[in-house]
Amino acid sequence: MTTPYPFTAVVGQDDLRLALLLNAVSPRVGGVLVRGEKGTAKSTAVRALSALLPEIDVVPGCRFSCDPSAPDPACPDGPHENGSGVARPARMVELPVGASEDRLVGALDIERALSEGVKAFEPGLLAEAHRGILYVDEVNLLHDHLVDLLLDAAAMGASYVEREGVSVRHAARFLLVGTMNPEEGELRPQLLDRFGLTVEVAASRDPETRAEVVRRRLAYEDDPVAFAARWADEEAAVRQRIVAARRLLPQVRLGDGALRQIAATCAAFEVDGMRADIVMARTATALAAWAGRTEVLAEDVRQAALLALPHRRRRSPFDAPGLDEDKLDETLREFAGPEDDDPGPDGGPGGGGGQPAPDDGSGPQYGENSESSEGDRTDGNDGNDGNDGTPRTSSGAGAGEQAAVRASEPFRARVLRVPGIGEGAAGRRSRARTEHGRTIGARRPRGALTKLHLAATVRAAAPHQRARGRTGPGLLLRRDDLRQAVREGHESNLVLFVVDASGSMAARQRMSAVKGAVLSLLLDAYQRRDKVGLVTFRGSGAEVALPPTSSVDAAAARLESLPTGGARRWPPGCSRRTTCCAWSGCETRRGGRCSWW
Repeated sequence: MTTPYPFTAVVGQDDLRLALLLNAVSPRVGGVLVRGEKGTAKSTAVRALSALLPEIDVVPGCRFSCDPSAPDPACPDGPHENGSGVARPARMVELPVGASEDRLVGALDIERALSEGVKAFEPGLLAEAHRGILYVDEVNLLHDHLVDLLLDAAAMGASYVEREGVSVRHAARFLLVGTMNPEEGELRPQLLDRFGLTVEVAASRDPETRAEVVRRRLAYEDDPVAFAARWADEEAAVRQRIVAARRLLPQVRLGDGALRQIAATCAAFEVDGMRADIVMARTATALAAWAGRTEVLAEDVRQAALLALPHRRRRSPFDAPGLDEDKLDETLREFAGPEDDDPGPDGGPGGGGGQPAPDDGSGPQYGENSESSEGDRTDGNDGNDGNDGTPRTSSGAGAGEQAAVRASEPFRARVLRVPGIGEGAAGRRSRARTEHGRTIGARRPRGALTKLHLAATVRAAAPHQRARGRTGPGLLLRRDDLRQAVREGHESNLVLFVVDASGSMAARQRMSAVKGAVLSLLLDAYQRRDKVGLVTFRGSGAEVALPPTSSVDAAAARLESLPTGGARRWPPGCSRRTTCCAWSGCETRRGGRCSWW
């Protein structure tokens, strides 16, 4: 078994570590969604958490991890008698993006059904994750039909399987943890709301911090066992703190003042529904227990808001996630009771927020110097476009450009559909033959069998059982009896937006309307899980402003900043009007290319 990277050895990422630890203290917080760029230790931290979770007692031999002190009366392996159980580590189950529905919820045990003639249920990942962690890496790329199953299980705390003559219900209460890169697309709002907390992570821009990350990672890869041993004491201390916080949690008091602040904060940020209020209350309580207190303070409420609200305040897919901290502090002060302290801007690390204390080698918190490289960046442009002092735009597209105009209000776009039945990637646009979807028939397999149609297979084999000499309960099958399930669903499409960015568009003030129309189509593409691309043209040229991507956020950002421009203006004495002349003595050349072209 591979030695996991120690949780306490993760450099920085205080918010991520705190959110995971709060869920370890109180699984009812509802899980964590970790958003951020690639290579920021998202998966490493999540996998390391499982080693910190205390052991759980389970009924011996139960495939559904029933608690011996309160066994599930409807457990398929039951009924269980109350008694002593066996201790085992809490599991962390990974759900692959390409998993099948059978693997997630379970299905009929085909082997026993065909060989013994009995109906038996084979549990899936939801049963395996019960009372543990269900981890989905790249959760935003998960197929929609799996998302629907996850939503049902997360909402009801149980999984229901009704298929192929099997009717099974079993408990499925788990800590849902997902990681994602927003550049690859966003989550459906229904699934987004199911995550209790969300954390934005970014790589540090501080050289010392980055050096420490590399130093520890190389040491771990050279000798994982020795590296883990160096952090054993810190790991044990955090594990003991989790156990102590769990014991203290029932004694924590959520006073009326803190509850009033929670309700006022959710109302001020206009979040939908009441789940945000409940999650904030549970998070604030867990924060107090993690800090070793029995009273929820205003700083706990503030930290809970920063973790529980950013992903719930988005009104549309194009709204950037985040929280206005000045507005948050103002709301907390307005509804603070006489016993509450004035919440400070640091309502987390080391104080009421109860963040884990950074180790002495962790360096600055991730992202604290993220603005340093942006402010000093230069592209060699001094603000003038050439010898005549004509100003250039920041995009460097040439003289004569006008500033970007705001898009008009989006509207409900007409539904775009491709006629016929395709075979593209799964989505919500056009009808298609897919690996996942509703079963509409059966056929003989072409090549390897991937999706068995059990009923059709049994019907094909049944007439030949006496001729094949069957005497027992089993079914005698041959290759010719097997039938492949034919499934129909919907596919995603590539929606390519071609936008006229010429100066005439701005002159007629059409660009705002054009952007509004494209944003409306982008919203439709977001809802139908399409890939989008953006091409702009003006004059005699065109450019790919956005390569095909699943991130409509990126497309919307490019569109909002898109300037318009008319005919090109050329430098005095330029001998070419169609392409750069590459004259080495040209004073307007920068970086080996004419700045006017």
